[in-house]
Amino acid sequence: MKMTKKLWGDSCFDRYSFWLLIAIELLMSFTFLGYIHITPISITIAYLPILAAGCLFGPIQSVILGLVFGLASMYKASASYVAQGDAVFSPFLSGSPVSSIMLSIGVRALFGLVIGGMFLFAKKRKHYRIWIGVISAIAPKVHSLLVYTTMGMLFPELGYRYSSAFHWKWNDTVFLVICVVTVELLWAVYHSDTVQNIKYSMDQSIHNPYVSGKMNLFFAAFEFFLLCMAFCAADYFSHRESYMLKQHGVEVSKKISFDLMHLQVQFLIAFVSLNIISVILIISIYKYMAYKEYKGEMDELTGIMGRRMFLYHCEKAQKANSRDLQRKGWFLFVDVDYFKEINDTFGHGVGDKVLREIAMNLHNIFGDEGKVGRIGGDEFAVIVEKTMEQQELKRLLEQFLNAISGTLPDKKVSCSIGAYQFMFPQNVKDLLTETDNMLYKAKKNGRACYMMKACEIDKR
Repeated sequence: MKMTKKLWGDSCFDRYSFWLLIAIELLMSFTFLGYIHITPISITIAYLPILAAGCLFGPIQSVILGLVFGLASMYKASASYVAQGDAVFSPFLSGSPVSSIMLSIGVRALFGLVIGGMFLFAKKRKHYRIWIGVISAIAPKVHSLLVYTTMGMLFPELGYRYSSAFHWKWNDTVFLVICVVTVELLWAVYHSDTVQNIKYSMDQSIHNPYVSGKMNLFFAAFEFFLLCMAFCAADYFSHRESYMLKQHGVEVSKKISFDLMHLQVQFLIAFVSLNIISVILIISIYKYMAYKEYKGEMDELTGIMGRRMFLYHCEKAQKANSRDLQRKGWFLFVDVDYFKEINDTFGHGVGDKVLREIAMNLHNIFGDEGKVGRIGGDEFAVIVEKTMEQQELKRLLEQFLNAISGTLPDKKVSCSIGAYQFMFPQNVKDLLTETDNMLYKAKKNGRACYMMKACEIDKR
C-alpha cells in the first residue's frame, strides 16, 4: 500500500491505467496482437506498453512493464518446439539458467529503465513533444541493441553482436512509424481535457461516501475465482487434447503433454488479461458515474455536502465504528444568526458570501476531524468522528466564531451552535433531536454562543 502511494499518490486513475497496461502487455505477449505479419515481414510490437508506461508515468513503471514482458518472453521460450535462437531466453533449455534470466528479464527491465529515463528527460525539455517522438522512434533500436549486445556476451556461439542491431529492414521502418504514432497519440489522448476530466472525477472518488470500498474487494475475489476456474479449465483441456490425440493414433509423450499444457496456460493468461481489462473498465465507469452522483449531492453554493449526502455519511460513520463501543464523537448544528436580516439589508449576494465563508471555516477547522454539511438554508451540521475532549471542542468553536465575525465590514456575523457528544454507534435521528435541543438552548441564551451536552452531564 505504501509503495502504491509513493508511485501514484491518490490517483486511482493512474493506478488503473498502469494495471491496464500490464494486462495489455500480457495480452499482446500471448496472442497475435503483439505481432504484425505482413508478408514478407513480421513485426513484434509486444513491448509498446513499455513505451507507453515510460512516457505517461515514469521509469519505475516502465521497468515493471519490462519485467512483465521479460517474464512472458521467458515463459514462451520454454516450450520444446521453439527455435534455437529463442531457446536461449529459457533457463530450462539454454543450458545456462542465469544467463537466460539476465537476457530475458534483466535486459527488458534495463530497456524499461533506459526508455523511462529518456522520456523523463524529454518531458523536461522545451519542445518535449518533439523529444518524445524522437525517443519513440529510436526505442526499437535501443531494445535491439541491448538484446543483441547481451546475446553476444552471454551466448557468443549464436553469432550475434551489438552491430546486429543496426541492420535496417523494411519492418524497422514500419515499427518506427507505429511506435511514434502510438506514443504520440497516447500522450495527446491522456492529456486531453476529456481524459483529464475523467481522471479528476475518478480520483475524487476517495471522498465519495457513496463508493463502497467493498466493491474493489468484490472484484478482486471475482478475479481470483476466474483465475482458479481458468487453471482448472487449462488442465482439463490439456488432458482432453492428449486423450484425443491418442484416439487418433498419435502417441503423446511427456514432452508433448508439457507443450500442450504450456499452450493452455498461454491461453489462460491471455483470457485472464482480457478479463482484467474488462473489470478495470467496469470499475472506472462505476467510479466515474458515482462521482457524478456525488457532485449532484454536493451543495452548489458552498461546495460542501448537501443534506442527503451528509446524513448518509453519518449513517455510514455509525456502522463503521459500531465495534468500538468506547469511542466518542460530537454532532454540531450551526445556525446563522439573523440571516434574513442580512439578506434584506445587504442583498442575497452578500448573504451567499456569508454562507460560503461559514462553510469554508467549518471545513477548515473541522474537516480533518469529520465531515461538514449544509442541511438547510442557513443551517449547517458537523459530525466529529475522532475522540475530542470538551475543552478542545470549545477552543475550536471559539476559533470558528472569531473567524466568521469579520466576514462583513458593517455587521458582525455570528452563529448559534448546539453540540451533542455521543457514543458510537448512535441512532442518527437521536443525534438530530439531541443536537437540535442544544441549538434551541443556544438561541434562547441570546445567540452568538454555543451550548454543549456531554455524554454524562450537561455543560455550557
